[in-house]
Amino acid sequence: MSFVTDAFRTRMQATFTGSTTGSPEWVDQLERGTDAGFFGPGSATWSVHGGNQTIVAGVRALLVQALHPGALAGVADHSRYKDDPFGRLAGTIRWIYTVTHGDTATARAGSEWVLKLHERVRGQYVDGHGIGRPYTANDPDLARWVHLAFTDAFLRTAQRWGEPIPGGADAYVKEWAIAGRLMRVEDAPESEAELRAQMDGYLDRGELAVTPRTREVLRFIKNPPLAQLLRPGYRALYQGAVSTLDPRHRSLLGIRTPAIGPIELPVDRATGLVLDGIGGVLGTQSGTERAALARIARLEREAAAGRGVGAA
Repeated sequence: MSFVTDAFRTRMQATFTGSTTGSPEWVDQLERGTDAGFFGPGSATWSVHGGNQTIVAGVRALLVQALHPGALAGVADHSRYKDDPFGRLAGTIRWIYTVTHGDTATARAGSEWVLKLHERVRGQYVDGHGIGRPYTANDPDLARWVHLAFTDAFLRTAQRWGEPIPGGADAYVKEWAIAGRLMRVEDAPESEAELRAQMDGYLDRGELAVTPRTREVLRFIKNPPLAQLLRPGYRALYQGAVSTLDPRHRSLLGIRTPAIGPIELPVDRATGLVLDGIGGVLGTQSGTERAALARIARLEREAAAGRGVGAA
């Protein structure tokens, strides 16, 4: 039984972090730094990003991002998602958790690094009205759609499978707007109502569309090249992600609403059981959170020592 658990843990670590030998170096480096970061313990962001439901959020975010032909073009034209899908996933995870748990300088540097990588991501795409348009990954409108897709995905999955969010949905959206601004997103939403309104705007303006390229990406998301050991669980997580989609997005994507999970349980329950199983293998606290807590504890000790010296 221990052999199976160890094999499962190794497969999971390789999939989500790109490392099979424990914590990646960038995670350990989050223990360094000079402040608590943009958020900190007790924040809505730490709560939303702290649960294993973020795995479902990642799948959901990819599905929603694929609805924008411009955002999809950047992925299809400039990433090796078919050849190295988990390398790309690990890079995205690294940015999200560097901003979430790193100190402010590290969060800024990590965002600038991603922006620099995006400078070469440019090309042409056909928009929802059939008009050819140029794109760049750092285009504010495309960056906004990606930010909205991530924010909405993390929020909805946390509301479904996570712990109560400190301050509620508005607190999370407002906090995570900081990440949007780090990525040069203009007018990032700061409330749940603004989030919904901005996402609706893309639908209302006809900017979303499903093309043959979209369908190709959707097939890939539904059946990625996972290790055999992980496929049954992924099926439940995928169905869970689909179940949380805005019905209009789900209809546009042409995906049916899942009614029953892979083990003849309601989708919510089946997804929850898989997430509980992942928590049992990987633990309930992420390595990035542990590193952040260690950094904050060190800073508090240093501050206390400094006060003691001053008092003497």
